[in-house]
Amino acid sequence: MKEHIKNAADRVYRYMTESRSTDWGMNINEWDWVPGVGTIALLHYYEKTGNQDVLDYLTGWVKRNQEKAGRTKVINSMAPFAIFPRLYELTKETYYLDQAKQISQWMVQEAPRTREGAFEHTVTEKDSFPEQVWADTIFMAVLLLARTAKLTKDADLAEQVLEQVSLHLRLLQDEETGVLFHGWNCVQENHLSAARWTRANAWVCVAVPEILKEISELITIPAEIGASYKRMIDGLIGYQSGNGLWHTVMDRADFYQETSGSAGIACGIILAIRTGLLDETYHTHVTSALHGVLGNINTAGEVNSVSGGTPIMPTIEAYQGIERIPTLYGQGLVLMLLAECFGLE
Repeated sequence: MKEHIKNAADRVYRYMTESRSTDWGMNINEWDWVPGVGTIALLHYYEKTGNQDVLDYLTGWVKRNQEKAGRTKVINSMAPFAIFPRLYELTKETYYLDQAKQISQWMVQEAPRTREGAFEHTVTEKDSFPEQVWADTIFMAVLLLARTAKLTKDADLAEQVLEQVSLHLRLLQDEETGVLFHGWNCVQENHLSAARWTRANAWVCVAVPEILKEISELITIPAEIGASYKRMIDGLIGYQSGNGLWHTVMDRADFYQETSGSAGIACGIILAIRTGLLDETYHTHVTSALHGVLGNINTAGEVNSVSGGTPIMPTIEAYQGIERIPTLYGQGLVLMLLAECFGLE
């Protein structure tokens, strides 16, 4: 099984890095959330393998694309910067440190916020979502802040990180089931279409254990953060299908099963076990999801059944209409899960 997982991971990695696609979902030479998730995953893969080729790819990617960095400062385009703190540690090139600090300062001081203090979801596309909070932000932006706080030993920045995690969990968590809704409208004080969208939960599942690990030596983590996270995971487990996967809207068993969200949830569970947020009994749900995810990787390394870009849709039914396409975030979330599973028998 171990060799099967490593072989699958290598195929997924090569499909990402050897692609010359200019399609939105697979174009890695942009500066936005899609390649951002891809590069975050590649760094994660490097940390698990020590493969110098992966690190060389990442530093080369930055050099090829750095003129695009910060061109459009919105929450979603912060994602690629999340690799910079670690690249500074690995290379000692001050460019990475300076950029991480500058972008983090912009986010804290200038990025639009809702009336409740959460980062407003802003995107590079010609769309605006005033006073809206989306689950995606925890992964796309707050992860960078946490890594920068650790690198610079900035307790004030760590407090900002904790505030965002707390706000997002409070505003998005469903009191009835414990899982997260896709978004929150601070003006209308509702969850818009109230979709329990699987990939929204995946972003938070993966990011929170990583974030808390980064800031835990700088500030005290309130017990209620861990309790909310565990309640989310317990709710998610209730929607896991028999083959280990989750449906794109998890409480709609008639909707298609979605690989990226399923991989992200499973990866988050492993990370949470390793950081003490969950106990070892949760491993069985990871193993089940892993088998389901492996079945959706083809021989070329393309991850199948990944939903395309998904804003908060006007109705629950509209989520079923999102096309399934190859994407860097689908490849990335799967690669992160596989890398975390290298030690499983």
